[in-house]
Parts: sequence; C-alpha cells; structure tokens
Amino acid sequence: MAAFKLQSAMEYLMTYGWAILIIAVVLGALFELGFFNSSSLAPTIPAGACQVYRPQGPGTTAFINTEGTCNGELPQDVAKFSGGSQAITISGLPTSPTSPNNDVTITFWMYLQRGSSSGDAFGFTKHTILSLPYIGLQSASSFGQVFVADSSTSNLFDTWSFIAFSYNGSTGTGTLYVNGAQAATGAATYFTPNQAAAIGNREPGGSVGFNGLISNVQLYNSTLSANQIQAMYTSGIGGVPIVLNNLVAWWPLNGNANDYGGSQYNGAPGGVVFTTSWKSSYTAP
Repeated sequence: MAAFKLQSAMEYLMTYGWAILIIAVVLGALFELGFFNSSSLAPTIPAGACQVYRPQGPGTTAFINTEGTCNGELPQDVAKFSGGSQAITISGLPTSPTSPNNDVTITFWMYLQRGSSSGDAFGFTKHTILSLPYIGLQSASSFGQVFVADSSTSNLFDTWSFIAFSYNGSTGTGTLYVNGAQAATGAATYFTPNQAAAIGNREPGGSVGFNGLISNVQLYNSTLSANQIQAMYTSGIGGVPIVLNNLVAWWPLNGNANDYGGSQYNGAPGGVVFTTSWKSSYTAP
C-alpha cells in the first residue's frame, strides 16, 4: 500500500512538476519586477490634477487653498535626468524667494542612479541648496562643501528617498532630513539667489547634472519643523504642500515642469524627459 502511494506521488510530480516549476519561475520574475508592490497597483493622477489656488493672484496668500484630487495619489510621471547639462530651469523667481531672515526649505523625492559620481538635485544661480552625492550646502565662489551630511550616500543609491533641507537665517544653521529623519545639522552659508533656479543641476546653465529621477519639488520661504517634514515624508511621493502660506513654488514634475503652487514659476525642461516607468521601484512609507 505504501509503495502504491509512493508511486502515485512520483507520477504526480512527473506529470505536474514542470508546470509547478514554471509557475514558480513566473511568480519570481513578477516579484522582481515589482508586480506585487502595492505602489505599482495604486491609482495615479495626471499633471494638474491637484494644484494650489491663490484667488488674489500669484504670490498672494489670502484665502489660499488646494483644488482638485489632492489625496496623495501617485503621479503618473516623474522627471528623468541623465547628468551633464540637463536641467529644468526656473526663471522669474523673486530676487529672494525667502523670508526677510532668508529662511528657506526645499523638499523633493529622488531616485539616485547607482554609479553617479556627482550631480546636483536643486540649485539657485551662484548657489546650490543640495548637492549629490555630497549632500549639503555649497559655497557660491568655489562650490566647495560647506555643509556635508553624507560623503558616500551609498544608502541612497537605487532607492526612492525623501530629501528635505531647511536653513534658518537667524542662526545660520542648516538641517538635512532624509526620509523624514534628521540626518545632520550645522553651520551653513546662504547666498541670495539671482532670480533663477535649476532642478537637476548645480545652477541654470550648469554642467553638474543629476543622474536619476526627481519628483515633487517644493520650495518654502520658512524653516519647516521636524514634525512638518516627517508629515511630508509620511504622505509619500504624491503628498501635497502642507504649509500653503509659506509656499513659494511647487513643481510635481508629473509630466511637465509647471509650477502648481499658484505663482506661475514654470520651469523649462532642457533635455529632461518624463517617464511612467518608475512605480515598481517605489515603496510607500
């Protein structure tokens, strides 16, 4: 009887073993491609589905609010940079898009491509807010590092990360946050920008371009608190601005480089493409 059962089991395996193996291989491939990542199945929204409305005109804050689908859904597209001179240039910013104390906060989501030796994620004319892979504040004269948080960034390669940098003009202190947690803080020097900025490069017209993906860039004229930055990280890559009265501009980079912060600081993409092939690499917080 036992021998009969063993023979039946062997015949079953011989008959269906290859099918089971093929199914296992297919499931493994789908897992590697991110098919079972919940973010890959999440709904997405097109460009402009959510935007900030300023009823009294660009730059005003009275009765400011958000309109549209602003529930944190994923964007359809993100911006793809390949280094070099590629950049999204923003012209027409105020001489100082910051408060009288020069307080400023810049936040964005990024996917830094492995193998990148350099590349700046956001820069003002003659001044860089965040430089990668040496994340920090840079000098306007020599572009030397003034405030360095992580000289290797090995933990930031090939993964989506939420980056926030705030500068307190009263104390001259810069604080870097990675994925909602404070990574470093120290003395920093801030130089007033000259009415132009670049996403994905050291400065407008620069040649130190970012290599990877960038999404949801937000610029504020205040020093956001640690709790506020943590809340922004928790809201994910589709999160909307949370301090509207201090919002200068908002570039979701969801299919275009327009400012959806209500002040019309639209960007001009130079060699930058927008791609839908990004969700499988993203995992929501």
